[in-house]
Amino acid sequence: MAEIVTMPKLGFDMAEGTLVRWVKAEGDAVEKGEVIAEIETDKATVEVESSFSGVMARHLAEEETALPVNAPIAIIAEEGVELSEEEIDSLVESAGGDTKEKKEKKEPKEEKPGEAKAEAEPIGEEEEEEPEVSPAGGVRSSPLARRMAEDHDVKLEKVEGSGPQGRVVKKDIQQYLEQVKGEGREEEAKAVGEALQPMTAFTVGEVPEDQVIEMSRLRQAIGRRMQDSNQNFPHFFVTRSYKTAAMMQLRKDLNQFLSEDEKLSVNDFIIKAVALALRQYPNLNASIEDEKHIKRHGQVNIGVAVAVEGGLLTVVCENADQKPLRLIAWELREMATRARDGKVKNEDIQGSTFSISNLGMFGVDDFSAIINPPEAGILAVSAVKNVPVVEDGELKVGSRMNATLSADHRVTDGAEAAEFMQVLAKYIEEPMRMLL
Repeated sequence: MAEIVTMPKLGFDMAEGTLVRWVKAEGDAVEKGEVIAEIETDKATVEVESSFSGVMARHLAEEETALPVNAPIAIIAEEGVELSEEEIDSLVESAGGDTKEKKEKKEPKEEKPGEAKAEAEPIGEEEEEEPEVSPAGGVRSSPLARRMAEDHDVKLEKVEGSGPQGRVVKKDIQQYLEQVKGEGREEEAKAVGEALQPMTAFTVGEVPEDQVIEMSRLRQAIGRRMQDSNQNFPHFFVTRSYKTAAMMQLRKDLNQFLSEDEKLSVNDFIIKAVALALRQYPNLNASIEDEKHIKRHGQVNIGVAVAVEGGLLTVVCENADQKPLRLIAWELREMATRARDGKVKNEDIQGSTFSISNLGMFGVDDFSAIINPPEAGILAVSAVKNVPVVEDGELKVGSRMNATLSADHRVTDGAEAAEFMQVLAKYIEEPMRMLL
């Protein structure tokens, strides 16, 4: 028995991914849940785990190859099972793909009129398929390697390729950058350093030149999604100020019993409070199915925006309404670390039903966020600050936090959104409710 591994769909708008690296070589033993490959998407580099145990029988795609979602990428067979080429072809065809060998044979070179057909002659380099080249010259290189070379001001002709037919791939660029620094080549190392670090200071009177930079795939994806949401989702906004003294005191009390790497953040309390409030307002824990249907989600899965290199990535805390604060905090730390390291798992970024964007750590007083499609709402959370407040006719110092709900008017209305913000206040201002 054998199973096909396909290019995973990581997000509802993902069309293709790039197979960056094989972790398991052909012939390696594979256990269910083990990482077998790394896939680069518009959002991040994701580790692909095997859904079955066996032996890596065949790679169906080379590293640095872009493939559509659900395209076959590998075959995992039971230990001891030998697959014939016919069986491999049959498996791949049943999954809607082609083996590497069949793809090479599929479209023969078209013979031009007047040209004699060469028979039984070895194919020379001039007859090979035109290689992918960089804009700067005729160097074989992968798209990812080409982008890295441009980002770091590296000339591809100086890099020795380790890929098929001398193709320059990602690891070659990485090794070259390390070599440049290691050999003490000051001018090139300086150029690499300047390319890697943004200009943070310059002397008086010195004006930096204009720069045109290529948008990362992540930034392009964010742009497409947010533009679509802003243009096609009828947003409306509800802002409320929350009393946070009790929540901050409870956080302080609980953190006394936790180690440094377990301490609770303000965001952990917000996630729990939002999840509990959403249980009472299913229209906000929903998404548009089509023009006539709204899907109310059974699970309350909170998406949390994490800043990563080149943009934002939303990681997902599943069933946040049912989890204790300590577990929410631990899961988010693990997922945020993987996101920043570019090693997120598929389940880290899938299935959110409502999102939170928190800029409180930057001292932001107030802001609104764009809805993350296809969800119906997102909460923008600002900083907790001590501000002057009037209580019982007296001017005092109070701990306050502003939050703004962005909601889809096709799914909910202003009164319901305001009620949600009111119920949210009960959990934030009386935080012991979250522990019950």
